[in-house]
Amino acid sequence: MRLTTKHLFWIKAMIHFIAIVPIGYLFFLVLTDGAGGDPVQYIIHYTGIGALNTLVVLLMVSPLARKFRQGGLIQTRRMLGLYVFAYASLHIMAFVSLDLLFEWSLFLQEIVKRPYIVVGMISYLILIALSITSLKSLKRKMGKRWQQLHNLVYLLSVLAPIHFYWSVKSEVIEPSLYILVIAFLLLLRVRLSVKLSQSLSWLRLKLNV
Repeated sequence: MRLTTKHLFWIKAMIHFIAIVPIGYLFFLVLTDGAGGDPVQYIIHYTGIGALNTLVVLLMVSPLARKFRQGGLIQTRRMLGLYVFAYASLHIMAFVSLDLLFEWSLFLQEIVKRPYIVVGMISYLILIALSITSLKSLKRKMGKRWQQLHNLVYLLSVLAPIHFYWSVKSEVIEPSLYILVIAFLLLLRVRLSVKLSQSLSWLRLKLNV
């Protein structure tokens, strides 16, 4: 069964709901003292995990669309990408405002001392570029360059879990799981791309014959 416009509407509505509810739940936890003994670190970790989870879902869209032949799912990628950016923005804002208290000199010192912050900032800059150019008008103007730029999502997918892994001191199981899951999804994308390239080569050969 092919996805209809009505199906896509409800899928997008569900994505909005699933993405927004955790943010509301975070506010509830903070207001009710449910964010643990160190609420600042809890907020930073919570929003960072939110960005990673949404990135994982984003990477799953294309393989699922190809597997089940539901091309309409591709239309959800822009929305998911913007939610990755939203969670990452909350993550950065929490770190700068709640942890560093807007001490920009301290922020520069942290960058020098902690390489994971450099990796995180590079990831965020990539997200900014991808989010700005997600506008349909810019996509048309950029042409082939748009796809080249948006291929940076794969670099982002490598950097984000590395940022998480380096940021923890001892609890490496959780970030290691993210690395394994994202590595699997990227490998799956590579295999699908190879198969598609082989199919196109076979088709060209047949047409030439």
